[in-house]
Amino acid sequence: MARRCLFCEKMPMVANRVSHSNIKTKTRNFPNLQKVRVSVKGVNQRAYVCTRCLRTGLALKPKVTQFKTFGVGAAAPQDQNTQPVTEASA
Repeated sequence: MARRCLFCEKMPMVANRVSHSNIKTKTRNFPNLQKVRVSVKGVNQRAYVCTRCLRTGLALKPKVTQFKTFGVGAAAPQDQNTQPVTEASA
Protein backbone atom coordinates (compact mmCIF):
# COMPACT_ATOMS: atom_id res chain seq x y z
CA MET A 1 0.00 0.00 0.00
CA ALA A 2 1.35 3.39 -0.93
CA ARG A 3 1.00 5.34 2.31
CA ARG A 4 0.94 8.69 0.58
CA CYS A 5 -1.89 11.03 -0.33
CA LEU A 6 -2.27 11.44 -4.08
CA PHE A 7 -2.97 15.19 -3.87
CA CYS A 8 -1.00 16.69 -0.97
CA GLU A 9 1.59 13.87 -0.72
CA LYS A 10 1.13 13.57 3.02
CA MET A 11 3.11 10.54 4.26
CA PRO A 12 4.11 8.87 7.55
CA MET A 13 6.14 10.84 10.05
CA VAL A 14 8.70 9.57 12.56
CA ALA A 15 8.28 10.55 16.20
CA ASN A 16 9.52 9.57 19.63
CA ARG A 17 7.29 7.81 22.12
CA VAL A 18 8.48 8.94 25.53
CA SER A 19 7.88 6.71 28.54
CA HIS A 20 7.52 7.78 32.15
CA SER A 21 11.20 7.01 32.72
CA ASN A 22 12.09 9.25 29.73
CA ILE A 23 13.10 6.36 27.46
CA LYS A 24 12.55 7.33 23.84
CA THR A 25 11.31 4.79 21.33
CA LYS A 26 10.91 5.51 17.62
CA THR A 27 7.35 5.27 16.31
CA ARG A 28 5.59 6.11 13.05
CA ASN A 29 2.48 8.28 12.74
CA PHE A 30 0.43 7.41 9.67
CA PRO A 31 -1.91 9.85 7.91
CA ASN A 32 -5.62 9.06 7.75
CA LEU A 33 -5.80 7.74 4.19
CA GLN A 34 -8.95 6.43 2.57
CA LYS A 35 -9.20 4.49 -0.68
CA VAL A 36 -11.79 6.32 -2.79
CA ARG A 37 -12.74 6.74 -6.43
CA VAL A 38 -11.52 10.11 -7.66
CA SER A 39 -11.24 11.89 -10.98
CA VAL A 40 -7.58 12.55 -11.87
CA LYS A 41 -6.94 14.42 -15.15
CA GLY A 42 -10.31 13.30 -16.47
CA VAL A 43 -9.73 9.63 -15.66
CA ASN A 44 -11.69 7.91 -12.90
CA GLN A 45 -9.48 5.75 -10.70
CA ARG A 46 -9.13 4.46 -7.16
CA ALA A 47 -6.54 6.22 -5.07
CA TYR A 48 -5.47 6.78 -1.49
CA VAL A 49 -6.53 10.25 -0.38
CA CYS A 50 -6.17 11.84 3.06
CA THR A 51 -9.35 12.96 4.81
CA ARG A 52 -8.32 16.62 4.72
CA CYS A 53 -8.18 16.58 0.90
CA LEU A 54 -11.58 14.88 0.83
CA ARG A 55 -13.07 17.45 3.19
CA THR A 56 -11.64 20.54 1.48
CA GLY A 57 -12.57 19.38 -2.02
CA LEU A 58 -9.12 18.79 -3.51
CA ALA A 59 -10.17 15.25 -4.38
CA LEU A 60 -13.19 15.45 -6.67
CA LYS A 61 -15.37 12.38 -6.86
CA PRO A 62 -16.28 11.30 -10.40
CA LYS A 63 -19.66 12.19 -11.85
CA VAL A 64 -22.21 9.41 -11.66
CA THR A 65 -23.48 8.26 -15.02
CA GLN A 66 -27.06 7.06 -15.36
CA PHE A 67 -27.51 3.39 -16.17
CA LYS A 68 -30.70 1.48 -16.72
CA THR A 69 -31.02 -0.48 -13.52
CA PHE A 70 -33.85 -2.46 -12.08
CA GLY A 71 -33.75 -1.69 -8.41
CA VAL A 72 -36.19 -2.33 -5.63
CA GLY A 73 -39.76 -1.66 -6.71
CA ALA A 74 -38.91 -1.43 -10.41
CA ALA A 75 -40.50 -3.92 -12.74
CA ALA A 76 -38.27 -5.86 -15.09
CA PRO A 77 -39.21 -5.65 -18.77
CA GLN A 78 -41.33 -8.52 -20.05
CA ASP A 79 -41.63 -9.96 -23.53
CA GLN A 80 -44.68 -8.94 -25.50
CA ASN A 81 -45.21 -12.52 -26.72
CA THR A 82 -45.39 -14.19 -23.31
CA GLN A 83 -48.62 -14.18 -21.36
CA PRO A 84 -49.16 -15.19 -17.75
CA VAL A 85 -50.50 -18.69 -17.18
CA THR A 86 -53.85 -18.85 -15.42
CA GLU A 87 -56.01 -21.82 -14.45
CA ALA A 88 -58.65 -20.94 -17.05
CA SER A 89 -56.18 -21.00 -19.95
CA ALA A 90 -54.37 -24.16 -18.79
